[in-house]
Amino acid sequence: MKKQIPNLITLGNLLCGVLACYYAANDAFQIAAWCICLGIFLDFFDGMAARLLGVTSPLGKELDSLADVVTSGVAPGFILWGILEEGSVDCTGWFYNYLPFVALLMPLYAAYRLAKFNIDTRQSHSFLGLPVPSNALIWVGVALYMEQTWFAPAGSYDDLFYQPWFFIVLAGISIITDLLMISEMPMFSLKVNFKDMSWKTNNIQYIFLIGCAAIIVASRQWYAISLIILWYIILSAITQKKHAE
Repeated sequence: MKKQIPNLITLGNLLCGVLACYYAANDAFQIAAWCICLGIFLDFFDGMAARLLGVTSPLGKELDSLADVVTSGVAPGFILWGILEEGSVDCTGWFYNYLPFVALLMPLYAAYRLAKFNIDTRQSHSFLGLPVPSNALIWVGVALYMEQTWFAPAGSYDDLFYQPWFFIVLAGISIITDLLMISEMPMFSLKVNFKDMSWKTNNIQYIFLIGCAAIIVASRQWYAISLIILWYIILSAITQKKHAE
């Protein structure tokens, strides 16, 4: 039974992903977003539980990837499809009708990334490319905010998020993050070195945390989740450029 505890946690992650797909398909984006969040939370603990219990196995690793494909690949793809489809209703132009199909790329790139890096041993302390759960959180933030604005009183939110070009921007961001998932751009580790908490050792992590605090204070909206992940991507790109120099 002890060997199955981490697998049960992973299956809980998968269940959350399936529920997220169901709710997103029925335009309940907020519930779908919270299901993804719970799934990502469980995904964090299944590996930890396996290590603590000393029951790590190849089966658990493969099961974890399968769950991640659904929870952090297919489910956010459903959310993006629904948002782009809702946005296309009031937009003129034939291409808006085809814009939601961009969302179909997300689960494909997520599955490819998980398969690619399952056999890659270079990611011990940092990441290569955008992790699949991080990409999913971008669309969690968008979903929570869009759901909030759709049911808000008229005029209480900025109409910026209802402009036709906004949905083109979302589709463009999706394509970029899809490519980042399978890229080999190094992404810095979020772990702080607690043995040496000096600025020199942890300056990138401290800059990231300061930026996160600024984003939360400035926005005070759910889309801060999305902006924090984008900030993580930008800061990773900047720091890698400095290393190259």
